[in-house]
Order: sequence, then structure tokens, then C-alpha cells
Amino acid sequence: MIASPRLRLGSCALLLVACGGEDPSTTDASTTAGPTTTPTTSDATASTTDDATSAGTTGDSSQTTVAPTTTETETEATTTETETEATTDPLTESESETEATTDQFCPMGQIVCEDGIAKVCDGMGGYSEETPCDEACADGLGCVLCVPGEGTCDGELATVCNDDGDGYDEYTCDPIQGVTCDPQQGKCVGACAPDNIKNSYIGCDYYPTVTPNVVGTEYDFAVTVSNTAGSDAMITITRGPNMVYDTVVPAGSVEVIPLPWVNELKSTGMSRVVVDGAYRLRSDRPITVYQYNPLQYTKNGNFSFTNDASLLLPVNAWRDDYVVAVRNTLNGLPGVYAVVAREDGTTVTPEPSASGGIVVAGAGIAADGTGMVTIDEGDVLLVLSGVGGGGPDVADLTGTRVKTSAPVQVISAHACTYVPYDVFACDHLEESNLPYENIASQYIVTTPLVKPPMQAPQLKGRMVRVIATEAATTISYEPPQMGAPTMLANAGDYFELDSIDTDFMITADHKIVVAEYMLGQDAGGNTGDPAMTIAVPLDQYRDNYLFHAAISYESSFVNIIAKDGASVTLDDAPVAGFTVIGATGYAVARVEMSNAGDGTHKITGDQPFGIQVYGYGQYTSYWYPGGSDLKPILE
Repeated sequence: MIASPRLRLGSCALLLVACGGEDPSTTDASTTAGPTTTPTTSDATASTTDDATSAGTTGDSSQTTVAPTTTETETEATTTETETEATTDPLTESESETEATTDQFCPMGQIVCEDGIAKVCDGMGGYSEETPCDEACADGLGCVLCVPGEGTCDGELATVCNDDGDGYDEYTCDPIQGVTCDPQQGKCVGACAPDNIKNSYIGCDYYPTVTPNVVGTEYDFAVTVSNTAGSDAMITITRGPNMVYDTVVPAGSVEVIPLPWVNELKSTGMSRVVVDGAYRLRSDRPITVYQYNPLQYTKNGNFSFTNDASLLLPVNAWRDDYVVAVRNTLNGLPGVYAVVAREDGTTVTPEPSASGGIVVAGAGIAADGTGMVTIDEGDVLLVLSGVGGGGPDVADLTGTRVKTSAPVQVISAHACTYVPYDVFACDHLEESNLPYENIASQYIVTTPLVKPPMQAPQLKGRMVRVIATEAATTISYEPPQMGAPTMLANAGDYFELDSIDTDFMITADHKIVVAEYMLGQDAGGNTGDPAMTIAVPLDQYRDNYLFHAAISYESSFVNIIAKDGASVTLDDAPVAGFTVIGATGYAVARVEMSNAGDGTHKITGDQPFGIQVYGYGQYTSYWYPGGSDLKPILE
């Protein structure tokens, strides 16, 4: 029998207690429970404590209740057996009394395992079907190839039965991430082991990736590493087989790490694959990572004039399906998407949108944006938009679906663009795309706050782009947005709300992607320039974040989107000044960040909330989501 006694008991396999089956030690089916006497009074209910204790070893009160009996002397023979099993997971008296008052039998249709036989409960104490299993039996699944979670070790390779019990997943227990394979458990163990890393922006394995930018190389491409753990984190950065950098980041602190430019990725030209183009950054403790392209907006008295930053997603959050958000080609300068593999032999198959079918061909990608390209771990497929003409140019990779044979990272970027297309000045854009699995149908977007030199802070307009993933997607707004479109006809289509400075909720009847673009300096505000962020769905909000705000800019801000009345604390100080957003039930606070310290900030709330982080310099800016959960969201 594969399942443990504790699991069998919690799944009704202790037939005389959980499912009302016969006890072979008795001759009367009415004597299948512990020492209760009269089931019709409240005192009788309380008297079931002994048997409730013996039946409650899994703590599942809906499946481990006791059927009342009438013969006290006959049931004493069964008490010894059930009390012995109860020692595996003893409950308190009050817990036992609670369990004794719940339903008597395992629910109809529930599958339980007993001696290698999968049994389907009929809801009346018996079984509607029994099937002997050839390989293994798992409660809730029935006959399977293997029991989910069970595994073996071969050196540092863990082979673990998957959640469906129909195959095995292999995990390399990476010593650089402080992870080893435990033969007793048959799986990877350590702070960065798969069981300990949840689906969020916090992880231990990242791939910083340079994207095209016209900036000079005297400004540094860089990553910032924020240590979210309670102990020091050992950081190791490699590129292909080569060691690049290692350091220790103390608990609760951040380190800024400049990295050499990868010129094959920084430049424009043809679509291409750059072998070992991405850096790999690993930690032995959970961390968060942001990349800056470039880090400085001023250096040695000169201005870079073109910057942006991205929230990087850890490898455990990568998936195999994305919808791209970027911008149109501008004067021959392309929008791009960069695909990074974590597994050798990963195939990439783009499905171009109506506007995404004009690309600079190369590396197996045709001029219409279609193709299939195979890349290995650490390789980067860089796809660049072509020139289609018009103002703005009709060539735009936005809405392109990127599907792959294994999980990948997809970063959208632009070498340099105006926002709007005819307002000075041009700036680099980039942001990590959320996997299709993690996007949703409801978002709140909020206007950035800007602090012009020698002036009071004011709102700075931005453009909001809404991208459909399904045909005939309907859109609504709260509060209503005058003249805003309410329908997208085809998957991959998008519309853009121009120069808008209001806060509002966007709701669709299918999954959508929402991107925001900061306006150029000449559009108003006397500071900043184009920057890009991806809106985070309400369903992915968290109740805590550790984030980084660059301290080298004139000013940085965080927009906090929380439920009206929620309590939020930033760096141990309560956040005030929330403004209600229509009738959404949410409010936004815009908080200027101090340039003192190392740029690390901690924010917590009594309810989940979202954050967007951004900053300004003369003719430059950056913008990114401060963090996100990455839970699967169904259509």
C-alpha cells in the first residue's frame, strides 16, 4: 500500500469510522463506532469525543466523523484500535468535539486508497467502484503511475512524481543556490528549493538581459539585488561558462551591481540569436532583482538622456506563453522583444498580431514575424520591428503571442522612442512581460506624479495601451473615460488612451494586457521622458513588498493602490493622503521617496495592494511595477 496510514485515515480508509464500512471484529453493522450511546441529544454529540479523536488524525473534519451507535459494550473492542492510530496526530479535546459533529461519510465521488485499491465513495458509507492499481494509488486521484511528491535522488538530480501522478519532473539541486538533494525525502531541500519558492517576483535564479539602447557605453548597465531574507545572501553572476561577479548582500539590504554591456544585444540591426547573451544571477537566499538600462542618468557632468528599468521575474515564475506589449517603430529605431531560455532545445514560435507582422528578418524569423527558432539555456532571441511607414509607424510588435516549448523570459523594449510619436524627446523603454497564465481581466491604472525643478509636484500625463488576447473583447471603465473604446475586435488588437492623467479601473470580459507609457518631457512637467511599465492585475496584489527606488535621479516616487480604508506602512511610517478612485473601492497615494540610504524600501499592508515605482531626471525617467504575485488566473 503506497499511501501513508495518516493519509488513508484522512481519506476514509479507516472504514468503520470515516465511511461506515463493516468492522470484521463485530457481527452487527450498527456497532461501527466508538463509545457513544444516544445520538438524538446534545449530550450524545459531546460523548463522541473518544472516537472523534481516533478518527481525526488528518485534521479534516469533513471526512473523519463518527457514526453514532447504540451498543456501548460491543464498541469497546473497537476503541483500542482507533485510539492507537490517533497517536499519529493527536487533537485537543475541543478539536475532537468539533469533528464529531460534522458529516458522517466521505463525500460521494471522492477517491480513497486502501491496500493498493482505488475506491470511489458513494456518500452513504460504501463505495460505488473499486479498482486494483497496477503501479500506485493516490488519494483523490486513484490509480496512478506514481504518488505525487514522492521522489529519488541521483547525486544532485531529484526525480519527483508530478502533481497528477502520471509522470516525473526532474530538478537539478543547484549548490550555488544552496540547494541539495535529500535522499530521505527524495527532493531538493534548502531556502531556494522549489517547495520553498512561491509564485511571485521573489526568487533565487534570474537572467538579466541587455536590450537595445542608443545610450553611450560610459553609462552602466546594472542590476540591483534586494535581499528579502533574514540572513546574508551569496550572489553569483555568470554568463555562459564564465564567472562574472560574486558578492554577499547582507540581510535586508540592497547592492547595485554594474555589468558589462552585451553589444550584440545593445545594438539594433537584424533579428538574431545571441548565444549565451543573458547573464545568470543566482542566490542562496530569496531575493528580488531589477535591471537598469542604464543605471545613471548623469555621469561626469553629462546626461544619458535615455534610461528605463525592469522588474525581473525569477526562473520559477517563467512560463511558455506571453502576449507582447511594446511600441511602434520610430524613424527606423525598432521596438523589440527578447526571449531568454532556461532549457537547452527550447523552441520559440511567434504568432504575430496584425501590427506585428513587419519585422527585420533573421535567425529563422521571417519578415512577416512568423517562424520557429531553437535556443539553448542562456541564449537570447532578439526580434526587431521593421519599418512600415506612417505616423506613427504601422510596424508594432504589440499583441504578438510568443509560445515556447519550455518556460522562458520575455522582455519588451524599444531602442529609443517618442511618446506620443511626435513629441520630443526619445527614450529607451523596457519591461518584463507577465506570462499569459498570470494576466487577468481587471486592472487599476494611476497617473504618475512629477516634481518639476523649483515647482510643486503635479500629475504627469501618460498613455495607456490595452491589448486583447481574445476576439470580441469588451472593455469598461470606472470612473467612465470619455470617448474611450469599449471593444477590441481581434486577439492582438490594441487601443491607446492618449495623454491621460486620471486614475481608473479597466475591466474586460477576457484577459487583457495593460501597459503604460510616460510622456516625453516636452509634453509637460519640465522633467522626465518616455518610460514603460506593465500594469499588475488586482488578483496579483500582495500585502508586502521589498523594492528598490534609484537614488541617482532627481526624484523617485511610488504609487500605492490599495482598498479604500486599508492600512499601509512604508518604511515603518503610515501612508496617508489616499485619493479615492471613483466607485472602485480603491484609492491611490503617491509618495516621494528619499534619496538618502541605499534605495531599499519595505512596504506592508493589512490587505493586498499594488505598487508602481518611477523616477525622473532631465529628459529621462524609469518606471516599473514594484512587485507582483504570479498566481495562475483562469479565464
